[in-house]
Amino acid sequence: MITFHIPDMSCGHCKATVEKTIHALDPAARIEFDMAARRISVESSTDAARVKTSLAEAGYPAASV
Repeated sequence: MITFHIPDMSCGHCKATVEKTIHALDPAARIEFDMAARRISVESSTDAARVKTSLAEAGYPAASV
């Protein structure tokens, strides 16, 4: 499982966009959200670099934790 900090993720719309972005890469991905900490944990067959790039392109730059 890969954990990312997404400082700009603050609401339900943000969560939906992040989820949609990751599921576009891997429909079977499992995502756990911690909205208070602005962190997500992702279990996916897609590598972390590709997930980070896609999140940045969607407007949610992420840092690996």
